Amino acid sequence: MTIDPHQPPQFPHQPPQFTKQAPPIPPADPARAALNAVRGEVAKAVVGQDPAVAGILIALLCRGHILLEGVPGVAKTLLVRSVATALAVDTKRVQFTPDLMPGDITGSLVFDSATSEFTFREGPVFTNLLLADEINRTPPKTQASLLEAMEERQVTVDGAPRPLPRPFLVAATQNPVEYEGTYPLPEAQLDRFLLKVTLPLPPRDDEITVLARHAAGFDPRDLAAAGLRPVASATDIEAGADQVRHVSVSPQVAAYIVDIARATRVSPSLSLGVSPRGATALLGTSRAWAWLNGRDFVTPDDVQSLAQSTLAHRLSLRPEAELEGVSVTAVLDTAIRSVPVPR
Repeated sequence: MTIDPHQPPQFPHQPPQFTKQAPPIPPADPARAALNAVRGEVAKAVVGQDPAVAGILIALLCRGHILLEGVPGVAKTLLVRSVATALAVDTKRVQFTPDLMPGDITGSLVFDSATSEFTFREGPVFTNLLLADEINRTPPKTQASLLEAMEERQVTVDGAPRPLPRPFLVAATQNPVEYEGTYPLPEAQLDRFLLKVTLPLPPRDDEITVLARHAAGFDPRDLAAAGLRPVASATDIEAGADQVRHVSVSPQVAAYIVDIARATRVSPSLSLGVSPRGATALLGTSRAWAWLNGRDFVTPDDVQSLAQSTLAHRLSLRPEAELEGVSVTAVLDTAIRSVPVPR
């Protein structure tokens, strides 16, 4: 499958200051060109999951985190490894299990017999891109150990804060099947994820492409042999993040975001609507999406494209709505359609 890195995909129905004018973004900005090229590189190893790649890039630009959900075998882990390879950033993987302890993630103090002192041994969270594989299979105590790292970008051990590298992204995965023996993420931690992207099963043509690649000798454990190479760096991510903050948001579009959030709070099917933090998150992801598309302003289409991925995981259904088979996606779609689109 060939992907044009200059044509970002449409997402599936998925104290900032607003400025009326912002410095124009150069049309041939090298940081944007490098980050869009990442999608073309990842496509050499992963077929048909371009929206998830764009979601990871948006999370990096917004200095947020992403939750990837999909059934086993849709290349969630391979996707994150491929993005890390194309970005030339340090990455570490943690397989979350029921016996995993917080210190296994953040690090811990270790006694050094040579100096008779305790020294801090860094955990895997000290990296640029942390793959938290099957995060819902570890107890809440260990899940919570990521909260400070995700929110404050530091780890505090024995009263001493230790900053994490920049950029820093947690890409967590979970399977929507086999819930027995799992620990669903609480709402407070779900809200820490900027985006939640579902990786669907591939359509027939994409699945044929996957099999053809494996028949030709593709080895998912050897990305270099697949032709993946670094096309962007941490410097491009930081430069892009700085430019995203200059993308202008008109008062009308800002009000549109707020009205969508308020519409979820009065929905009879929801017990928990979008908080102000969720509205701010939608502002940030819409800015990043506009910037990746080469614009220095946000449109209502940007907001609609990112609304599901940014907001759906922050909503909670009422028990009676769940019994009726109502989905969060449908409720959010209804809320979005109820808000007049600014012209």
